[in-house]
Amino acid sequence: MTMVAVDVSRAGLWDAEALSDVAAATFPLACPPNASPEDIEVFIDEVLSYERFGEYLSDPLRTVLKATKGGKIVGYAMLLDGPPEDAEVAKVVTLRPILEISKMYVLPGQHGTGVSTALMDAAVEFARANSYTGVWLGVNQHNQRAQRFYTKNGFETVGTKTFRVGTQLHHDFVMQRSIQLTEPAARPSRSG
Repeated sequence: MTMVAVDVSRAGLWDAEALSDVAAATFPLACPPNASPEDIEVFIDEVLSYERFGEYLSDPLRTVLKATKGGKIVGYAMLLDGPPEDAEVAKVVTLRPILEISKMYVLPGQHGTGVSTALMDAAVEFARANSYTGVWLGVNQHNQRAQRFYTKNGFETVGTKTFRVGTQLHHDFVMQRSIQLTEPAARPSRSG
């Protein structure tokens, strides 16, 4: 079987519908088992719709990265510029300037194929290229697969926060990773 390469690039308005479809397919997988289907549906309708992705893609504080294989979007990451708005999160996320990985989802058939790693590498490189000292994210406390992935990618748990899905409050771990900014190469000295 031939492996199809993963391409990660910045998404545009033309990707809003496909991103919304991926979001609707992947968000329920990240929810805890006690999340009601009705609340998940409300969240998808209110936060992950085609119209909302159009807004996200037009927002200068957000960058949406898409992962494609064979020309099809198979995952995405949404990056949000600025310090955390939640006061409790701002206390534990101490690096500044910091970039939030607000959303990062990959279609279930693509788990374990390198798509998540490619998205994470691109998000970290975006942060580095734009001089952020760190990145942070929230991950549901029951989503152990994602927690292992983030830990493997250098994130540490620094606190907790609540996350509303419909009428239910869920509990997330807040994780942070520092970014080593690339230093300019030293000029060779000329002696002589």
